[in-house]
Amino acid sequence: MASSKQPALSIADYSVSCALGVTRAEVAERLFAGRSGLVAPPFALPFATLCGLIPRELAPLPTAHARFETRQARLAYATLEPLRPALESCIDRYGRQRVAVVLGSSNAGLDTTERTFVEHARGGKAPAASSLHDQHAYSAVLALIEALTGIAGPMLFVSTACSSSGKAFASAARLLRAGLADAVLVGGVDALCEMTVRGFRSLGVLAEAACRPFSSARSGINIGEGAAFFLLERGDRAALQLLGCGEGADAHHMTAPHPQGEGAERVMRAALEQAGLDASQIDLVNAHGTATDQGDSSEALAIARVLGTAPVVSTKGYTGHALGAAGAIEAALCLLTLEHGIAPASLGCGPVDQALPIQVLQASARGDYKRVLSNSFAFGGSNVSLVLGRRA
Repeated sequence: MASSKQPALSIADYSVSCALGVTRAEVAERLFAGRSGLVAPPFALPFATLCGLIPRELAPLPTAHARFETRQARLAYATLEPLRPALESCIDRYGRQRVAVVLGSSNAGLDTTERTFVEHARGGKAPAASSLHDQHAYSAVLALIEALTGIAGPMLFVSTACSSSGKAFASAARLLRAGLADAVLVGGVDALCEMTVRGFRSLGVLAEAACRPFSSARSGINIGEGAAFFLLERGDRAALQLLGCGEGADAHHMTAPHPQGEGAERVMRAALEQAGLDASQIDLVNAHGTATDQGDSSEALAIARVLGTAPVVSTKGYTGHALGAAGAIEAALCLLTLEHGIAPASLGCGPVDQALPIQVLQASARGDYKRVLSNSFAFGGSNVSLVLGRRA
């Protein structure tokens, strides 16, 4: 795990697409109004559940890039477009070879691979346009971004399940601090597919109705989708900043967290140390908060030990759990809190489980939020905590 204080990094601009909307303005409006984006799944399933689905049709890729066509690619394209001016400014300032890309994902182009498999099973051959390299592979979206932007610096993909895009921030920070890049496009993207919905159902942790993080009535997770991208640079010129990252891989169990949250505690402490902050300086905790019984319990114990009575929110009730994109999407929601001075309610938390030793926000709250800690935890204890801040 990273330790010792590191200089803050600037977040020059960011964009987000999720179940709440496909622009920052749409997302902020629904988030602070307490409106969930959970809806019926877009495909037939033999069981009940809700999903965090992008609320409108995504435009196809430009014809010149049609070979990359997947839902993940469409999400990446839609989310990249608002960042074009800031990204082009970075490329002009630093040069194409000095701008890097670090993204996280869990599913990659799996939704398209599922359809390819079905067509192959039915007709004996895959669709003519299918391509394992350009559609299914994690590298496909990197190749798309390279083609769209002309970026020629290092390009990395992180896939550590539900912490993927949170860990992408830590990798991006290392590239900048090592002098291997002057700016990094960092974030995550994951599209909804049947395999993950059915997979979490098979694990017995998929909720039939809307998820209820930290509630005594919680019954499991909802799967979501989305993307969020950030333009990260050295220095503290920007109003919004990445202050610290804490990473760990405790390997307590293949799928279950340590019951006392020991791995979660370590990464939160490491993030605070890298940010040079103590617990009293954190104004809000964005919890991983998936609404599983064991996950919420272990995280709550760790938060209480590290951060005491800091207010806690889970945004999974708005967006669902976007898996590899969750860390980036939730970082964007944290930045919206810092910009607007509003912490969203932890949707679905009532009645709060009184056995959990944390202060869960049951209603939205206005305040002078300067620093937020955001958790993303994954199978195998591949955990990460980010500290995001607003310059005074």
